[in-house]
Amino acid sequence: MTRIALLGTGLIGRFYTESLHGKRSRDRVALVYSRSEENARAFAEEFDIPRHTTDLQAAVNDSEIDAVIIGLPNHLHEQAVVAAAEADKAVLCTKPLGTNAAESLRMLQAVEKAGVFHGYLEDLVYTPKTLKALGSVQAGAIGDVLWVRSRETHPGPHSDWFWNKEFSGGGAIIDMGCHCIEIARNFIGKDIRPVEVICWADTQVHPVDVEDHAVGMVRYENGAIGQFEVSWAFRGGMDLRDEVAGTEGTIWLNHWLRTGMEMFSAGGQSGYVAEKAESDTGWLFPVGDEAAALGYVDMFTDVLNQLESGGKPMEDFYDGYIVNAIIDAAYASVQSKQWTAVELPLWRGRTNVPHVGVSRDFDEEHLLIKREKMPSGATKLILRHKTTGEVSQRVVEAE
Repeated sequence: MTRIALLGTGLIGRFYTESLHGKRSRDRVALVYSRSEENARAFAEEFDIPRHTTDLQAAVNDSEIDAVIIGLPNHLHEQAVVAAAEADKAVLCTKPLGTNAAESLRMLQAVEKAGVFHGYLEDLVYTPKTLKALGSVQAGAIGDVLWVRSRETHPGPHSDWFWNKEFSGGGAIIDMGCHCIEIARNFIGKDIRPVEVICWADTQVHPVDVEDHAVGMVRYENGAIGQFEVSWAFRGGMDLRDEVAGTEGTIWLNHWLRTGMEMFSAGGQSGYVAEKAESDTGWLFPVGDEAAALGYVDMFTDVLNQLESGGKPMEDFYDGYIVNAIIDAAYASVQSKQWTAVELPLWRGRTNVPHVGVSRDFDEEHLLIKREKMPSGATKLILRHKTTGEVSQRVVEAE
């Protein structure tokens, strides 16, 4: 059993505790920390946590604690990570790892210098649909991955600090773009270096100093593209969708607005429907197990199994650092309105990787561009001459 100190009693702390005390119930939150005595006490009572505190140092240094989970606002992550590392505790941190890449790199260096286990709690790469799709991609089902589009949009975050750049580090990009960027990295290959980013962002709706809508593209060394779309101005609930396009196939994933359960209610159910749902009347899309659907259950199963076995989780602080570096480039691109290089003073992946896609020989003189079945049953071939570059077509009649 892993005995956990949970730092933070907000929505993410609630999801984490529900997951930890649920299907993998041998792990327990033994101590909860909040900056508010009232919140700490109420949270501990609700989830049957034996102890609570408002002293962060006391929480991470507690002799009965094996691991520290950080579910605090972004600007407090570094302080908590350093404290946990100095206390020789395993440390698991929610997304984004830091408010920028320099901060994340310091956190990575702190845990590695201390030699403690570290996990980056990026739940959306652990959703059951995503894990299934990743397995298919890794098995070669869709060939080389050319393009990944990841979208997360909703009406805006639930706590005030998200809307304050001093505490969050930014707006929708750092809040949700971190999810989308890491989803794309997993499909493209986390050992493929992100090279440059182009990004548009604006504050379209809300009276705040951070962006509430953004679209960006990340180009990888092998030519693959990761595209992220994020918004705090989307109405209708939370929309989580991913598309993966390869040389030999395509995958579409819809995680939230089409959950497999659809319900119409004229009178309303007078209660919670699903995260970021805006109404309890009309057409509703309830979720059977939110913690599982959002990846929290599989995430903690992986991370805590690896902690016990001495292995490496699917996501660790190095991944969080790479994500923050891409986000930094995105924010710089918003200002310059140009492609902006991703600065990675620490890179542990491959270099000089081949370009995605392959030229396919048709015969000694031609490359095959496309093969298409026609309505007549014949097959049309589009060819390119290897020497002259001339493009031509042939029709092969059906037998």
